[in-house]
Amino acid sequence: MSLHAFPSVAAFGHQPTPDGVDVVGIDLPVGRLTAYRVVPFGPSKGTVLIVPGYTGSKEDWRTFMPLLRDAGWTAVAISRRGQADSAAPDDRAAYTLEQEAADVVRVAALLDDGAPVHLVGHSLGGVIVRAAAIASPSSFRDVTLFCSGPHGWANRKFAEKGIVAETCSNRALFDAQNPLWAGRPDEELPDDPRFVRERFDHTSVLSVLGGAAILEDTADDTAALASTGLPTLVAHGIWDGAWPIPWQHDMATRLGAEYAVIPESYHGPQVENPLGTLAVFDTFMNAH
Repeated sequence: MSLHAFPSVAAFGHQPTPDGVDVVGIDLPVGRLTAYRVVPFGPSKGTVLIVPGYTGSKEDWRTFMPLLRDAGWTAVAISRRGQADSAAPDDRAAYTLEQEAADVVRVAALLDDGAPVHLVGHSLGGVIVRAAAIASPSSFRDVTLFCSGPHGWANRKFAEKGIVAETCSNRALFDAQNPLWAGRPDEELPDDPRFVRERFDHTSVLSVLGGAAILEDTADDTAALASTGLPTLVAHGIWDGAWPIPWQHDMATRLGAEYAVIPESYHGPQVENPLGTLAVFDTFMNAH
């Protein structure tokens, strides 16, 4: 396995980057996406591509990346177009599901000499990786839909869209979601809320609006993913509330997918129960 020579870029935000985690740029037609990359100290078991969710970024995987490395995986976690310090087109039409999925396919082609990679999508990232797998199944070894459901529902993000559209500001959305920290200076915020606010400030409003539209789409392409024949894992935290858990279980059944419930976790098991999450991912990907 040879590694693409991605350029090093500056870290985003005030939180430290763990030792052995590279911060790199991946140049695509949309511009430069930023990413974390880890490479194991010994032989690599394969390459994993991770796609974050709605208002997330690669930093959602900051503390999990070393675990993947230590388990023997080469892994890349991207910040999607418009997120944090990734390229952010100034056009609402640039944030469609099809364009987000095309970015994922293009990144995959730059990893491991273009060989198929293991694909993980968290929340909205799960919707995006499903579309990427349907569009280009030969790009992937398998697909993990992580805390992600089969479809959205109308007006799911109505209030959030209203705040962002009215103020043209993600800061207003952060303040509405975090009233305890609204308006406080950085030095009064704990590390995690401070970082989330930094990310909201740097994330494109158009990315948030585009992601909200995808999350409100009621189209269900589970059958199309099943028809690719790709091995699939559906996994979520036992207390995940972002998608109805019965929907996630039913999606796994219709896919003929492996299904795992990660204990002691909500919508971010890679942070809330990292070792439990690693065990689920590692077992599934080792099989493929």
